[in-house]
Amino acid sequence: MAEIDSIDARILRVLQKTGRMSNADLSEKVNLSPSACHRRVQRLEKEGIIRDYVALLDPRKVHRPTTVFVEITLSAQADEVLDAFEREVAKVPDVLECHLMAGSADYLLKVVAADTEDFARIHRRYLARLPGVAQMQSSFALRTVFKTTALPV
Repeated sequence: MAEIDSIDARILRVLQKTGRMSNADLSEKVNLSPSACHRRVQRLEKEGIIRDYVALLDPRKVHRPTTVFVEITLSAQADEVLDAFEREVAKVPDVLECHLMAGSADYLLKVVAADTEDFARIHRRYLARLPGVAQMQSSFALRTVFKTTALPV
């Protein structure tokens, strides 16, 4: 496991909040010389601490304002059943996240849709056809109260 000191943590906090900035701007925000800042960012990337840089989209502006959490229980827990499910669910374009769970459901999916009609299409076309599914429970988010992609560092 890579060591993260307080300077690395400052860099990571700034990049998680505002990823699109020049090295000069970043170095100024974290109070470090541009060359030292650049070296640290390169090390954080090389060590896999910084995995990717992405653009976060407004779901409403790309016509996906509806978030649905889907709990899925599989018919069996055999490795081949889990592997088949995971392989196929990864192909569903509207599924943003898939988590293997401990508890009453085996998987929790985060799905985005245009509206309830669109979710019905996603359900019929993709979710209902996933291998090994014994039961499915969908819950519609009424409103997103809080959302972040930033990990605490």
